[in-house]
Amino acid sequence: MTHEAPRHPLPPFTAETAREKVRLAEDGWNSRDPAKVALAYTPDSLWRNRAEFPRGRQEIADFLTRKWDKELDYRLIKELWAFSGNRIAVRYAYEYHDDSGNWFRAYGNENWEFDANGFMAHRHASINEKPIREDERKFRWPLGRRPDDHPGLSEFGF
Repeated sequence: MTHEAPRHPLPPFTAETAREKVRLAEDGWNSRDPAKVALAYTPDSLWRNRAEFPRGRQEIADFLTRKWDKELDYRLIKELWAFSGNRIAVRYAYEYHDDSGNWFRAYGNENWEFDANGFMAHRHASINEKPIREDERKFRWPLGRRPDDHPGLSEFGF
């Protein structure tokens, strides 16, 4: 049991609160602040991310640090796919480049399960990526939070 303040919105989710939770997650990841992002998860959160299985906030923060040290100029869009009770499914895409200037777009799906206080206890991610040319990029807002008027995944047909 955690003594931390609840992380709203709380389950059970409605369509509105599920969309809000997804946008808050997107905003957090677009901050590229591993310590801040890790606080959205339970202290013993379990992840599956490609071939890595971080467990707990410190391993999550370490994973994210490694990720954003390699995935430069990272920009992410998440979209609600489905929800029920304390679970949310999302689809997402992100763009980044490596230290050689090669650009990539990754596409993925995540299944999330939350505890009663709104912290994510489980995250299961499946991700594919492909190289793209710089002129094929779609996510061109300034680093940080995606502007509210920026197109989402559906508008791009992703």
